[in-house]
Amino acid sequence: MPMDASFVGRRFPLPGSYAVGVEKIREFADAVGETAPIHHDRAAARAAGFADVVAPPTFSFAVINRTQEVVLFDPELGLDYSRVVHGDQSFSYHRPIVAGDELTCVMEIEQIRNVAGNDMITLRADITGADGEPVVTGRAMLVSRAAETSERPEDHGSREPAGSTTGSSG
Repeated sequence: MPMDASFVGRRFPLPGSYAVGVEKIREFADAVGETAPIHHDRAAARAAGFADVVAPPTFSFAVINRTQEVVLFDPELGLDYSRVVHGDQSFSYHRPIVAGDELTCVMEIEQIRNVAGNDMITLRADITGADGEPVVTGRAMLVSRAAETSERPEDHGSREPAGSTTGSSG
């Protein structure tokens, strides 16, 4: 079943807000191998001119992902999430995310299209601070791969032994 194109233009807010804590930033920085002191140490971040510990740039995905789940798991959208792969993603940064931020996010479906049987959805996420000012704008294009239409021998458990060939030998 293809995705419902009437969803284009719909906006989905993050339920509640996202409180950015120092430990969340440190854990994320460790997970992505970010060792810069501004991501771990308050004194280093403040010495660099920031209000508190600074989140690595891709930390914004932690906020976006919570909002994206609201969109992608809406049964009326018709997205088969079991077949989804990432097609593209980009971020535009308006200011750094720092510990103490209270962030909100609204996600909008910008486009739904079908290419060669693959459903493609483009999403825009607008993250704002408690003051309503933009923090990060993220875009993602996800592809829900088409279901396979032909059955292969592997699907029935018949496999050729390693190194063998099929067909005629000449």
